[in-house]
Amino acid sequence: MTTPARHSRRQLIGLVTGTKMQKTVTVEVQRTFKHAKYGKFLRRRKRYLAHDEQPTAQVGDTVVIESTRPLSRSKCWRVVRVLSRSQLAAAEAFDPTAEAMESIGAVKAPRGEAGDR
Repeated sequence: MTTPARHSRRQLIGLVTGTKMQKTVTVEVQRTFKHAKYGKFLRRRKRYLAHDEQPTAQVGDTVVIESTRPLSRSKCWRVVRVLSRSQLAAAEAFDPTAEAMESIGAVKAPRGEAGDR
C-alpha cells in the first residue's frame, strides 16, 4: 500500500498591494466572469493576507499564493513565488512633501513656545 498523495492546494495569482506587516503581504486577486442574465463581463477583486516568511515580495509584484492551514485569524494563504517584479519596487520611494519641507527648511516649533497662540 502506498502513502496517499497530499491534496492539491488552491493557487491564485495576484498583485501585492501592501507589505506593512511583518511576514505578511496583502495580495489583490482579480477575477473576470460573465453575468448570468445579461452576458456582460464583470471584474471583481478580493484581497487576501498571505504569509511571506522571508520578506521577498514588494508592493506591485505579481505573486502566486497557495492555500494553507490557518496561520492567524485572517491569514490562511502563503506566498509560493514571485512571478514578476514591479518597476516601482526598483525605484526609490519618493515623498514630495518631505522633499518640499527640507528645501524650505520649515521645522515645526514645539507647543508652548513663542508664536504659538
